[in-house]
Amino acid sequence: MPRTADHDLRRTQIAAAVQRMIAHAGFDAATMAAVAREAGISVGLVQHYFKSKDELLLFAYEGMTADQLARVGRLIAAGEADHQPIRAILLRCMPELWPLDDARRGEYRVGRVFRARSLDNPTIAEVARQTAAIVHAQIARAVANGKECGEVEPETDPDLTALELAALIEGLADDLYREPERPVGERTMGDAAAAILQARLEHHFPGECRHYARTGP
Repeated sequence: MPRTADHDLRRTQIAAAVQRMIAHAGFDAATMAAVAREAGISVGLVQHYFKSKDELLLFAYEGMTADQLARVGRLIAAGEADHQPIRAILLRCMPELWPLDDARRGEYRVGRVFRARSLDNPTIAEVARQTAAIVHAQIARAVANGKECGEVEPETDPDLTALELAALIEGLADDLYREPERPVGERTMGDAAAAILQARLEHHFPGECRHYARTGP
């Protein structure tokens, strides 16, 4: 067991070094030798765990997206435990995918680099597709749950709504990365993005949850 744990920890440390290098210096900077220096280990040890650069980069990308989804999952669970309405939970967890601090700006850059690579790399493209499908499914499920509890109108299409909200999140993330300090009217870019998201969520989730109204926290 300790050997397996050490093995997994070392792979995770190497992947974190890849993510840092891409976030700060770009994709081409993440050579096997540079990653080894960043991780503080030998090139031979990196090659022991990852037989090729593509294998290493794919593992790093998968780990980053898994971390993002795990954070979102924890926020959803916390909101449900607090009996928050679905629209409030979405308003809290969706911006977790936005580049609002240094760590998430790094994640954004890594994600964009790999999505660009996915145009020519079917393996990376499949990971990107699976990640997008998970996000879409989570939003669609939230809409379907909202229909059951009364927050969402019965005629609302969960898949169509999920498509709109996922595209909104991604588009606003682009603007937040490019011009985080740009004023939008009397708001900051971050406040404007939050207001846009809140308005769309209130549009799609206009009702009150019958379950919470009935049972209370």
